[in-house]
Amino acid sequence: MEVQGKIKVIDETKTFGNNGFRKREVVVTTEEQYPQHIMVEFVQDKCDLLNSYSVGQSVKIGINLRGREWTNPQGEVKYFNSIQGWRIESLQSEEANPGIPPVPPMDSFEPADTINDEDHDDLPF
Repeated sequence: MEVQGKIKVIDETKTFGNNGFRKREVVVTTEEQYPQHIMVEFVQDKCDLLNSYSVGQSVKIGINLRGREWTNPQGEVKYFNSIQGWRIESLQSEEANPGIPPVPPMDSFEPADTINDEDHDDLPF
């Protein structure tokens, strides 16, 4: 699955427990009629993928949905979901010049045919 949008927040990497578990969260705002603010977490070595991104960038994030069950001390069973990122890529190159067509290569243009024979002899040497 994938989520696309503009980065709203990039959190710092946080370390938990004695094992050194690392987690970093990013919030992406989707660009649709009713924008959604989706929090995606990157864990362990994937935290470093966010180092080259900044707030305001348009990105596409590859995600996995994760769910777990937890029983609280009173014996009640609770369920939690998380969205875990495993890949991120910038969409800036696709949006660099929206609506402007690419310029064709130079060899696709024909030379202008405006040289007069009279103007051909007026070289200074």
